[in-house]
Amino acid sequence: MAIHDLIINANGEVLELDNIHLSKMNTLKLQQLLKEFKYIKTLQDYKLPVDNKLLLFGYTGCGKTTTAKAIAKRLNKKIIIINLGGIIDSRLGQSAKNITEIFKKASRENAVLFLDEFDYIGKIRDYDNKESGEMKRLVNTVIQLIDQLPNETLLIAATNNSSIIDTALLRRFQLKLEFEKPSGNQLDIYYDSLLMQYPEKLRNIERKYDLSYAEAKDITFRAIKNNIINIEEANELDVNSS
Repeated sequence: MAIHDLIINANGEVLELDNIHLSKMNTLKLQQLLKEFKYIKTLQDYKLPVDNKLLLFGYTGCGKTTTAKAIAKRLNKKIIIINLGGIIDSRLGQSAKNITEIFKKASRENAVLFLDEFDYIGKIRDYDNKESGEMKRLVNTVIQLIDQLPNETLLIAATNNSSIIDTALLRRFQLKLEFEKPSGNQLDIYYDSLLMQYPEKLRNIERKYDLSYAEAKDITFRAIKNNIINIEEANELDVNSS
């Protein structure tokens, strides 16, 4: 399988990092990371490495992928997005070769390498002997690649379930950001930010809670579309009845 077949297309609108709803702790950690990359040459003069391995974990739909893309945009770096579930190859040893080529590409281009569904490495270990052996080789390869990662290359991994990932892998990440389900107040702020771009007559929607930002966004846009359609249908009735 060719490397370009494994890379997920990153086209589409990328939010600014300041427009993403992050916890105060996550914001502080990301500010530190961005400053380190800004002054990376100076830090290198002092023989100090930057923290260039970042793990995003927690509740699904709360902005992990969006955050990774925004970080790359802020750093003015290309992002290479890989879903680890697509790396695993039935041919013995091919999976390790695939991931090695991807790491090499990210290093050559000083890019942001984003490994989505990082927990796939942990899940697959419980399968049959052949796949378990293949995964052990892949885990060992990934550990070596992470340890050899150039300072200028940023590795971001994302998972909804960090507890099943090999602890040897987890230790490689200097920074870990947890994405929790937003509170009611956080969702209200998010709903307001989505609704403010529309006319007031369209903003009357039923807000739902105890869900992710992605779910809230889907609910909001669906309600807005229904409001628009209802207004259009009412206008058509007025025209037909006149």
